[in-house]
Amino acid sequence: MSPNLLSHKFEGIFADPNRSDKLYTINLVPGVYMRDEKTFNEGGMEYREWNPYRSKLAAAILRGMKIMPVQARKTGLYLGASSGTTVSHVSDIIGEGIVYAVEFAPRSLRELIQNCEGRYNVIPLLGDATLPAQYRQKILSLVDFLYQDVAQPFQAKILVDNAKFFLKDQGLAFLAIKSRSIDVTEEPEKIYQKETDFLKQNNFVILETLTLDPFSADHAVIVAKYLRK
Repeated sequence: MSPNLLSHKFEGIFADPNRSDKLYTINLVPGVYMRDEKTFNEGGMEYREWNPYRSKLAAAILRGMKIMPVQARKTGLYLGASSGTTVSHVSDIIGEGIVYAVEFAPRSLRELIQNCEGRYNVIPLLGDATLPAQYRQKILSLVDFLYQDVAQPFQAKILVDNAKFFLKDQGLAFLAIKSRSIDVTEEPEKIYQKETDFLKQNNFVILETLTLDPFSADHAVIVAKYLRK
């Protein structure tokens, strides 16, 4: 039986009023699916279930994120695209926008290309997020939002370095912090604070910070606004 969905406060996202752990987006490419994902048709639209245990963005929304960097008809840069699970939902949300999806691992990039088949608004790029000059010539203009989910040390620095190249003044950033990739011995809260402080020192205004339990242990998200100098 199909759920009776309600429009979420964020455009392009839908919620099941009977399930607090479920979100949905409208499939930009009906009939093309990610592996093992659940879909259903209603009112002439095909809805895709968005799993918060596999997507930091979905988890942040369900944890009460107040400001949504990923918006309809906007252009974005996605760092750490992996095989494209979250990228595909970003694609659904932005519609006539564009998202540049950067992935370092060739195998994951191949899966990303396959999973985003027919998604005209996704531009997959092979690149190392720590070296934004590698893909600078492939991104044609400054972007409205910067989304980062890269499990490496110096996560805030990666965001700052890419923002200097690509993010518009007043552009929004979504940084998913995996504390155990930075320091397995440090308390996660201390790591989150250090990353927050680094962003503040590099022209970002912090808009909100939230942890992702129970969806992703030892993870937090920072949403910030960039002030280009």
